[in-house]
Formats: sequence, C-alpha cells, structure tokens
Amino acid sequence: MEHGIPTSDASAPVEGILLSDLLAELGPQTATLIGTSDASRIVLGTEFHDALEELPGLPGLLLLAPSTAGIEASGFDGLAARAAELGYAALAVKCRDRDAERLGAIATASGVPLVRVREQVSWRIFEAMLSRIIGDMGHVEDAHREQGSEPLFALANELASYFGGSVAIEDLERRIVAYSAVPGQLIDRLRTQGILARRVPDYPFNDDEYRMVLRSETAIKYPRVGDEEPRIACAIRAGTLPLGSIWAIDPDGDTPLTEEQDQRIRAAASVAAAHMLDDLRVRKASQQPRTDRLRRLLDGTDIAGAELTELGITEERGGTLCVVSLGRDSPATSLAQLRSVVQRQLALHRPEVVTAVRGGRVYALMEYESARSVEELLEPLLPIADRLIGPGSRVAVPGVAHRSGDVATLRELGDRLLDVHAADAGGTAARTPPGAVPGSPHEVGVRARILTVESLRPLLVLERAAEMFSSAAELRSPAIVEMSAADPALAETLVAWCGSFGNVARTARELGVHENTVRYRMRRLEEQYGIHPDDADTLLTTWLQLRANPE
Repeated sequence: MEHGIPTSDASAPVEGILLSDLLAELGPQTATLIGTSDASRIVLGTEFHDALEELPGLPGLLLLAPSTAGIEASGFDGLAARAAELGYAALAVKCRDRDAERLGAIATASGVPLVRVREQVSWRIFEAMLSRIIGDMGHVEDAHREQGSEPLFALANELASYFGGSVAIEDLERRIVAYSAVPGQLIDRLRTQGILARRVPDYPFNDDEYRMVLRSETAIKYPRVGDEEPRIACAIRAGTLPLGSIWAIDPDGDTPLTEEQDQRIRAAASVAAAHMLDDLRVRKASQQPRTDRLRRLLDGTDIAGAELTELGITEERGGTLCVVSLGRDSPATSLAQLRSVVQRQLALHRPEVVTAVRGGRVYALMEYESARSVEELLEPLLPIADRLIGPGSRVAVPGVAHRSGDVATLRELGDRLLDVHAADAGGTAARTPPGAVPGSPHEVGVRARILTVESLRPLLVLERAAEMFSSAAELRSPAIVEMSAADPALAETLVAWCGSFGNVARTARELGVHENTVRYRMRRLEEQYGIHPDDADTLLTTWLQLRANPE
C-alpha cells in the first residue's frame, strides 16, 4: 500500500485497473504518463476537479483537472500534494510542451502519477473512454468483443442469433452503422428499407421513441404497430455520453421483456460503445481543429485573425453566432445530444457550421447569408430539440462577426440575451415578438424562443440600468427607495402609472382597482414621500429605478 492506494498484489485482488494497463488501453495518441512516478497504481474511478469545491476523499481516484493548463507552479504543487494525501491513483491534465517537464517534476516529487491528455481529445470524450475501460473490467463477457474487420456487424449477428430477429446498430444521427444478416432472421418492411438506405426511415413515433430510449437506463420493448414487428431497443453509452442505440426485432411478439433479454442487449450495447467510441475518437481528431478554433474564438484568447477563413467563413459575409440552451427541466447530460441535433440540422443548410459546448450551452458558428434569415433556419430546430431532448430549448442570435475578434463579444451578448430572458420569464420577454400574431402557436412555441437584440432590447437596457443604479447610490431617489420598502402597494401603483404614461384609467384597469383609488394613492405618493413625476425626465428616471429594482 502506497499513499493509501491498493497496489497490484495478486494475493489481494481488487476491482479496478492498473494505471499502466489503462494507459495501454487508451494508447499514446490519447494519453501518456509524464514524470517518473510509478504506474502500478490501481484506478478505481474518475472525478473532475472543481477549484471551488473540496477534493473528495476517495482513494484510487483518477482526478481529471481541465483547469490546470495555466495554473501556477505553487497552485499545482498544492493540488498534487493534496491528491497524494488522499491516496489518488493519478492526476490527468492537458499542458503545453514547455510546461510538461515542470508539471512532471512536481508530480514526481509528490508521488502522484501525472497523465497528460492529448490536446485533440476532448475532456468529455476522455471521460467516456475511461468509463468504458474501467467499467469493462467488471463486466461479464456475455457478448465478447470481436476483433474482426467489422466488429459491429459481428456483434449484430451474434445478437440476432440470440433473438431470432433482425438487429440494427445506429448512431445518434439515426444512420444504420451495422446490421445483422443471419439466415432465417425475422425482418419487416421498415427494417429492410432502413438497411437499404442505411438510415432509419421517417416514422410518426420516431422522435418520442428515440428520446425515451436515450433517457432510459434499461432496455425498452415496443409492441407491434401496423406492419412493424415488436422491437427491443437499448441506448449505447460510454459513461454519460450517448453514442447511439441498438434495435432488435423480437419474434416472440408482444410478450414482456425478460431479464435475460435485457441483460443480453445491454451487454451488447456496452461492447458496441467501445467500438463506436474508438471510431468517434478517430473522426473527432479531424474535426477537433475546427472545434478548437471555435473555442478560441469564443474565449477571445490566442486569436491569430484568420480563424473565420480557416472555418470556411468569409469575412465579407461574416459569421452568424447562435447560442442554444437546454430547457429548464432537461438534464445537463443532454448537452451532447443537443449539440448533435444543432450540428445535424444546421449542416443541412450550412455545411460549414461548427459547434462547441461551453459552460452548459451549445454554440454554433456559420456563414451569414442574407437570402435566408437565421430565424428561418432555427424555427425547425427547436421543435426537433423539444421532441428528442425535452421542451424549452431557447436560442439567442446576437449578431454577425466580420472579424475573428468579434466572436467573443457576440458570445457575451448571446449569453446575456439568454440570461435576461430567463430572469424575465413571464414579463417583458414573454410579450408578442415583432411580426407574430398574438396568442398564435407560432408565437409561443417557436418564434418567442428565438432571442435577438431587437426583441430583447428593453430588457438589455433595464439590465444595464440596474447595474448603474447599484454602482452609483447618488442616482437613486431616496424617496423611492423608502416608499418601495415601506408600502409595496404604492410602489405597484407607481409602476403601473408610469407604464400607463400617467393615464389614471389605464392604471386602474391594470391594477384592477377603482380610478379614485389610483388618484388617492398618487396623492399619498406626493404628500407622504414627495414623489410626483410631473415631467418627462422625472418620469423616465422614476420608471427606470422602479423597473431596474436594484434593492
């Protein structure tokens, strides 16, 4: 036992995987060990490092530290020392070549191995790969991993031999990446059509079924519908990362799903995840430079100036940035699926589109085209996201960037649009957008969730006004502050009166009171607090202070 971590003593077997074996499984193109630390530690699990939270006391942990790229030597030294105290198996970081030797020396001194993750491998993919490898150590080999040239086809055949019906393995874009060809297997028209086209045919219940499958932790059985035979479906995941799904026709009819069937298809899904993740890593390697460029543009760091051109976006036309957020009740784990939906839908019309996940939101950059507004491209996207992921996704369109350095500014504005819209739910942001018919499904279902500077300018002004009043006490009227705290009814009346431009009848209707009540309250405001906005400037500043409400 070293630093509280189990070693590879054969007499005392433990669950987990040797760090050296884990690195061998990952391959040097994914991660390497730097420094001279011992690689015979046992890795029992993984966890992301959050600088604002205490490190968990879990010996054998592989700590993923995305934020250490620019950390000072003293800061990393403290992290490594604390990891050693807690008995961690290793630290995983990304670093520049010039920092590798320094960080490796610190890791060697602390006794905690340091794993360097390659730049082209995203942290989410890396975590998924670790989850798959560590999980495979304790996984029963009900469906062994084929080593042939087409392992997914072999896996589909193996599963079809068990079920007796056709099996299809699909990716998140509903492409059929492998299918079974077992003599005598039951197959229907829809499956045949999908295999011939290598894509799932359109079907009325597709969206709901796929959403249910990808959210379920177990297999799901769907009954016979028309000429479609009963199907058993299971999500393919690596950790929390969804990769696709497996669908098997069940010749047993509409009988309930058995425990053995559930175990078989879930075991096959685990094996499929390994192969699909490797394929995803290869494909991501070619796409990663584009994603990395977008992330640099979003952060506004290390901008060379040619990024837009390198992404296939001319500076003359500029790039339109879209910022997409999940619905309020959608789990954060749906972000990868949301990005897939955004990429797939926008690429149909803008092949140059590039997407990235940052801070719990999806960012998409594509070339601006005046012939078709971006709103027209986004309107079909939101209903699809509603069905596949959950209702309530919103998208902000802050504008067009004509220079690489403009993208970070647009990203900040897009985030502000989403934030002020969420904070004002049911208020100004819920009003009828320009060009929409009040009360129409188009208004409340789609267009009202496409946020632009034009539609939310009043909220942006009020947001800035709140900051102004909060930072400069001399701008706030003490009488309004006192009145708002002492008599909310008067404050409500004054807000309505200002919003009605001093019209007593309109104010009374909005408050649901008699006009004389409004007049009485306005007299009280003047007599008790000395408040009476009787000129345009006073009306404006009173209204702004009440609406901004910095108190």
